[in-house]
Amino acid sequence: MTNTTQRTVSERAPDSGHLKVVLVHGYYQQAGGEDQVFAAESELLEAQGHQVLRYTVHNERIERMSPLSLAGATVWHRSSYRDLRALVRREQPDLVHFHNTFPLISPAGYYAAKAEGRPVVQSLHNYRLLCPNALFFRDGHACEDCRGRLVPWPGVLHACYRGSRPASGAVAAMITTHHALQTWTRMVDTYISLTGFARRKFIQGGLPAEKIVVKPNFIHPDPGLGEGRGNYALFVGRLSVEKGIDDLLAAWERLGDRVVLKIVGDGPLADRVARATRKLGGVEWLGRQPRDRVLALMKEAAMLVFPSVCYEGFPLVIAEAFAVGLPVVASDLGSAASLVEPGRTGLHFRSEDAEDLADKVGLTLANRGTLAGMRRAARREFEARYTAEQNYRQLLGIYGSVAGEAATRA
Repeated sequence: MTNTTQRTVSERAPDSGHLKVVLVHGYYQQAGGEDQVFAAESELLEAQGHQVLRYTVHNERIERMSPLSLAGATVWHRSSYRDLRALVRREQPDLVHFHNTFPLISPAGYYAAKAEGRPVVQSLHNYRLLCPNALFFRDGHACEDCRGRLVPWPGVLHACYRGSRPASGAVAAMITTHHALQTWTRMVDTYISLTGFARRKFIQGGLPAEKIVVKPNFIHPDPGLGEGRGNYALFVGRLSVEKGIDDLLAAWERLGDRVVLKIVGDGPLADRVARATRKLGGVEWLGRQPRDRVLALMKEAAMLVFPSVCYEGFPLVIAEAFAVGLPVVASDLGSAASLVEPGRTGLHFRSEDAEDLADKVGLTLANRGTLAGMRRAARREFEARYTAEQNYRQLLGIYGSVAGEAATRA
């Protein structure tokens, strides 16, 4: 019987002095949330006096690689193994913490750390170990066809990675090879899942439950509490299918100008959003905005609308909303649903149901007293779970546990 009991992390940081940690990350071609989290955790550890060594690569290099060499590197990147092992041998860190290894570090990085006797931590920012496109998403809907399969062939058949069967095949080869080698169970001491929902999916996909802890991302610096006087709804994110843009716009066709919707972001559906602003009087598109401007908009908004139709990893925008005291109306799907408590920090609506989204937006605005209570609860949620201080205690607890277990085995 599968053990699904959630492994917890001590809230008390171990008295282990200052640690030396190697943080490993492959930067994405388009900067995103994982890059931000890597930088934030690195800076958090350094601010607390720990020694942080960074081993990084940039995925823009893949454009200069042949398809065959890229496929091989995705499964086992020889130079990353060699370079990382040399770094670990020279520096003798207390542990090696991986963020993104795909594709130019590869799981070979785990073997490099283990060859030098160092414990390994892996943050699970997405579902790459189980799904070729890392999102559990296909043809506009959540999809788990590859979860739990030794060979994730549906992802290849449907060209789920970059719309290419050869590229999807390379990712599938990586997943299959390292399942067969038991890399996921033997070479990683602790996985950090960002939500309880994601943890359950990884367990269902075959990762060992006893090795997966839950630690969310965090917001720093604290932006402070807003006042919510703007009487508008706000969407912040990439304008793409998986973010639920179609449902968002369809909901505002029903709402009309009863409440203004401000949309912040850019992406492949930008033209659709632009057309909606011309057609619908209640929709404003602000394009891409700097973070300080986004936070200012959040502080005055009545609610954040999060209509994503994919599972998500950990939506930082929800934690940012809570930080300023902004309630969230989120789809009842995936990690977002697990972060928003209906009636307390926001509301859920039925995923891919624009009519229900419109109804929940109207319901949220109808009772100002309830909305004010949600604002206070959202801020309390941030203070309890998503501050740098809370995250540091959890992260150091994980590190202390992993390093202590390694010392015991030695």
